[in-house]
Amino acid sequence: MEKPRILFVEQAITPYLKETHMSKIGRFLPQGIQERGKEIRTFMPRFGSINERRNQLHEVIRLSGMNLIINETDHPLIIKVASIQQARMQIYFIDNEDFFHRKFTIKDKSGKFYEDNDERTIFFSRGVIETVKKLGWGPDIIHCQGWMSALVPLYIKRAYKDNPLFSDSKVVYSLYGDDFKETFRDTFEKKLRLPGITPKDLKYYKEPNYVNITKAAIDYADAIIVASEKVNPELLEYLEEKKKPILNHPSVENYVEPYNAFFDSLLGKK
Repeated sequence: MEKPRILFVEQAITPYLKETHMSKIGRFLPQGIQERGKEIRTFMPRFGSINERRNQLHEVIRLSGMNLIINETDHPLIIKVASIQQARMQIYFIDNEDFFHRKFTIKDKSGKFYEDNDERTIFFSRGVIETVKKLGWGPDIIHCQGWMSALVPLYIKRAYKDNPLFSDSKVVYSLYGDDFKETFRDTFEKKLRLPGITPKDLKYYKEPNYVNITKAAIDYADAIIVASEKVNPELLEYLEEKKKPILNHPSVENYVEPYNAFFDSLLGKK
């Protein structure tokens, strides 16, 4: 019998980025799920603050070389990989010189939100999906953490819904207190479009702020994890209106078993 396949789409993983509630789960949840008999793949952005030499990142030539078109501009997709030896786990990094070769992650040195964060989240989300396609690895569950992964549910359920690798995938989106106050540029709705995405699908992207892109992620996800005590109240209220499986588990301790049981329930296991 084949092992269930879990794809982790992470905005932050320690030790590559500083240790936070989200980055700790990004690091230890995939390992725990793998140790419980599931096959995993884990992706994150290759932010410029990640030291490639210290962390032994290297490019995967067979996966690199694709171009993603965003706003009529070609952006080369580079895939790098590193291993966390003690966990027997590989991390795939989505890289691009224009989007990720800068010293900071979401905001610049002065604390200003990067203007191109809208295109960075499109590139990251599409880059993960296209790389998984290239791997020919169909996930049973796709677990998304951090707003930079918030377009993955939309893309999987609309643009890639007819691809046999993803047609049966369950998407789980984790909610954190990772709000930002800024709004993406007003061209965001146009930039994220792909065949299969209808005007009706774009209602929350007309005013693309944190709350709205997260509401859209909730809509297109199959299940939600409330992973922090600091989740925006408007999103919790919105979630109450939805009849979706929800795991409330804001603790950073002893979370692997509840998450694993939650994944099993979505896969129809008891």
